[in-house]
Amino acid sequence: MVSHTARLSSSEIGGLWALFLQEDMGIRLLEYFLHHNQDEEIQSVLEQALATSIRRIQQITEIFTEEGIPLPDRLTNDDIDLSAPPLFYDTFALSFVYSMGRMTMVNMSFITSNVARMDVLNLFTSIVKESANLYQNATTLMLKKGIYDRPPMIPYPKKVEYIEKQTYILGLGKKRPLNTPEITEIFFNVERNYFSIIICTAFLQIVKDKEIRKYIKEGKEISEKQIRVFNDLLMREELLGIKPTTMEVTDSQVAPFSDKLIVLLFHSLNAIDITFLGHALSLSMRTDLAAHYQKFILEILLYAEKGFNIMVDRGWMQQPPHAPNRRELEGLT
Repeated sequence: MVSHTARLSSSEIGGLWALFLQEDMGIRLLEYFLHHNQDEEIQSVLEQALATSIRRIQQITEIFTEEGIPLPDRLTNDDIDLSAPPLFYDTFALSFVYSMGRMTMVNMSFITSNVARMDVLNLFTSIVKESANLYQNATTLMLKKGIYDRPPMIPYPKKVEYIEKQTYILGLGKKRPLNTPEITEIFFNVERNYFSIIICTAFLQIVKDKEIRKYIKEGKEISEKQIRVFNDLLMREELLGIKPTTMEVTDSQVAPFSDKLIVLLFHSLNAIDITFLGHALSLSMRTDLAAHYQKFILEILLYAEKGFNIMVDRGWMQQPPHAPNRRELEGLT
């Protein structure tokens, strides 16, 4: 029997391309965290994360090389300064692995469902498993160190209930209590935005470029607005608001990262944020929640466009692989 190897599909090329850029950025950040880390327990989690990212880069490189596809340009030593004083305390490095692990699990699960060639499918399946394991290790250590804030508790249900009235979805007037999917999405949206505020706070201390400083400051204000809105919702439901456990930024004003790396990180986080907000919207059955999520999705889309323009203007934005312009090839344009 003749064995046939299918060419990579557009979804497989796109997924591998995006993962390559994400892992390359992750490697640089993890190298920085490891260089300054003083906590032995956190070091083991960072080393696991770094080894995983390096292996993924190697696997994608092998696939692209075999297919004759050029690799994306990687970040260089000019994008990170290990001699700069630490910008974050050790616990933030652990929070970073936790947050990125959670985001990767969700994002990679989506990409995995879009690939079929066996070597690529095996790669993404292993990534989902590795990300889950890394997330578990980071979460376990955060619980041990007392820096993990669990979602609000509610009484256990005593019986199965059915929705009896269409007013279940109303978000004005006399509203029903939040259900568990809605509470969950609100909690993790607030948690994600606290993570963003820590990053914005740190970068505002070190970035000198006026345009990028303005961009970061606007991102911080958007995150603060989301936290206010969703914490107010929780408070009105008598579920208490969610508060950060620590401020994990030092007082250093020396930049350890290039402006390019910083804006690339924001670009990546914006894309993930839109995904999570869209997921939250799909699970929210109260109209007031749906309205909030729709508003924030639009706001993030407009904000992301500003970051995109900065990267294009400065030659930092790599173009993903794309289909040929058939009309141009046919001489019709």
